[in-house]
Amino acid sequence: MDEFRIDSHKLMYHVERVNQWLKGVDIYPVYIEISPIGACNHRCTYCALDYMEYNPRSLDTQILKKRLTEMGSLGVKSIMYAGEGEPLLHKDISEIINHTKKSGIDAAVTSNGVLFTDKVFEACLESITWIKISINAACPETYSKIHRTKEEDFGKVIDNISKAVKFRESRRLASTIGMQMILLPENVNEAVSLAKKAKEIGADYLVIKSYSQHFKSITKKYADFKYGNYLTLNEELKKVSDKNFKVIFRENAMKKLEEGRAYKRCMALPFWSYIDSGGGLWGCSAFLNDERFLFGNINENTFEEVWKGERRKKVMEFVGKGLDIKECRKNCRMDEVNRYLWELRNPSLHVNFI
Repeated sequence: MDEFRIDSHKLMYHVERVNQWLKGVDIYPVYIEISPIGACNHRCTYCALDYMEYNPRSLDTQILKKRLTEMGSLGVKSIMYAGEGEPLLHKDISEIINHTKKSGIDAAVTSNGVLFTDKVFEACLESITWIKISINAACPETYSKIHRTKEEDFGKVIDNISKAVKFRESRRLASTIGMQMILLPENVNEAVSLAKKAKEIGADYLVIKSYSQHFKSITKKYADFKYGNYLTLNEELKKVSDKNFKVIFRENAMKKLEEGRAYKRCMALPFWSYIDSGGGLWGCSAFLNDERFLFGNINENTFEEVWKGERRKKVMEFVGKGLDIKECRKNCRMDEVNRYLWELRNPSLHVNFI
């Protein structure tokens, strides 16, 4: 059971915000992704944002903290730190995470975990709602080939997760500590082994997800990889799950790669946004460096000024009327949200017969 709804969406829990949107109110986002730094210590073979070239720029801590305070006051509910690079490379990441929580915003992190050391988790784990560690193999050799890093990084990540779990338990913290594997030809035979290892070290879950080709990615290695022959893995992985540990096999997302979209327009942009490591506020993370989706920059203006600005209005008009969603990445971040919103705006017949 996917109790975290990772293979679905959670927008229906924000009824008030959705109702405002249905009434035509220009709402503030529920969720924002932020890339605190563009640099990365890995060069993963599947990296969707390789075209961003791992620019070592980073967000100014003091400006970001001001914007976080502002975003919290405007009703932003959650922020995930991830993006173009490895978020834990930012020199002030613990301070930023703690300030996020202080601002009334739930904080999450997606990381490769190499830098998730005791210094980091002791400083900020209490402020983290969840952290998901990307680890795409069950042995050092395969890990090194996929992450394109040293084999010893595998052991470091496993050790970091294990120590973080023990620290969480000793402090009775509520933080969820998960792991994630993108299923690839090189690691498909290691999925079950990784699930067993994740359970052994005390992780709360392991997500097994599909690769989705980004249209701007330099890498095309996995563009034609099909998941139909691997759906049976789910049954074997279920055997590893128990009341304390879950394997979340994203079968729904895998199947959708072979299907058409159930909606004709992108409607999700009012509910989320993306801030890049240069301070750019974007309508969609799949279109970074595409000026059609750039709202403005939080280094130059407040979040509210950018969100309410004329540039964002023009972007939203374009997305609402001019964007051909054939341009969009399959299984985009907001795919399930778009399916939900499209159905609200375009209900099926006989909806009163509940």
